[in-house]
Amino acid sequence: MSIRTILVDDEKLAIQGLELRLQPFDDIEIVATCHNGREAIRKIKTLKPDLVFLDIQMPGFDGFSVVQGVMDIDPPLFVFVTAYSEHAIKAFEAQAIDYLMKPVEPERLADTMDRVRSRLSEKRTSEELDRLRTVINEVAPNAADNLGSLDDDLASTRFEKLINVKDRGQIFRVDVASIERIDAAGDYMCIYTAETSLILRETMKDLEKRLDPRTFQRVHRSTIVNLDQVRQVKPHTNGECFLVLESGAQVKVSRSYRDVVARFVH
Repeated sequence: MSIRTILVDDEKLAIQGLELRLQPFDDIEIVATCHNGREAIRKIKTLKPDLVFLDIQMPGFDGFSVVQGVMDIDPPLFVFVTAYSEHAIKAFEAQAIDYLMKPVEPERLADTMDRVRSRLSEKRTSEELDRLRTVINEVAPNAADNLGSLDDDLASTRFEKLINVKDRGQIFRVDVASIERIDAAGDYMCIYTAETSLILRETMKDLEKRLDPRTFQRVHRSTIVNLDQVRQVKPHTNGECFLVLESGAQVKVSRSYRDVVARFVH
């Protein structure tokens, strides 16, 4: 079985050199190469590799920030390729995380691959991941500080900007930002913009996965609203209220979704 691998280094020659050194290993499948930490986090979360060769010293998002940035998924096995301080290397070695010193020596790489195969043959435990988090917090306590802006970057690429809707024998390309609200009708969605309404054959659950939750929120069991289109909040009885949208349309917010209204109260 192949070991799906990502190489991360801000130096192009370093990646090329590592690719050459990995060629003799038939079980290595390089699925991506990355030249910075932001790109690495995106690729790791998207491709879910088994193994990542990761440079520590990179501008901006360094190797520690990359590890911290993928702790919300089942992370791959990391091998650090570095000229980092002896103290940090020993800290990672104590946690059974392998490392390679630059320039990478073929014999040392062969030993690393033996460790990798052994580690990948066993399921990584939650205790091991906890130790990894502990080491990151000790060696690079500020690594998490780099991740704030990345959340926005990831969201901007994860969610769709255009949705294709086949309706009345035609295909309409709908700008997601123009959508005011979406109403569910069984396995069909009624998509409303200021100018038109379209019918999309899709469940609400599936459609929600395609929309940025920072903008599109459910306000009723069968209604999603674009919060950027809300212009007024009108209280109603029994803890309910109405949202007045840009077009003048009004949407009732049920009591179960009152936390959505709280976003507009400062």
